[in-house]
Amino acid sequence: MKVPVVDLENNVIDEVELPRVFQTPFRPDVIKRAVIAQQSHRFQPQGRDPMAGKRTTAEFLGTGLGISRIPRVKGTTRGAFAVGTVGGRRAFPPTSEKRIRKRINKKERWLAIKSAIAATALRDVVAARGHIIDAVSHLPIVVDDSIEELKKTREVRELFM
Repeated sequence: MKVPVVDLENNVIDEVELPRVFQTPFRPDVIKRAVIAQQSHRFQPQGRDPMAGKRTTAEFLGTGLGISRIPRVKGTTRGAFAVGTVGGRRAFPPTSEKRIRKRINKKERWLAIKSAIAATALRDVVAARGHIIDAVSHLPIVVDDSIEELKKTREVRELFM
């Protein structure tokens, strides 16, 4: 597939053959899986201290005393240690050992990257992302090396307007 090379005044100066990566089929399912795997690497493990709510002298007194079957702190009638008591442990706290990072195979990740690059040449996919490409005659846009001489963001913005 050949695309024109344009200069800073939008004049066609040459034609260039696109790399083979642009022939990769568009796979939005693989791209989404790779993005989710990458986003999961930002998650911070959450967890509680395994001994939280258990550092106490509370023990079960047994039955027949006319009180509920809750572990009591020694020397008092205050309940502790159990799930339903003030200062007791949590029932099912989050564990820091939980696997929260999603993994993706290397070949699948490379397929997602290649597919995402190839998607930049598809008009309907680029327009679906919200980009305004009505005035663009062809995708991808290939500009000659003179674009590297632009110093200001304003100049680049004016070039693409």
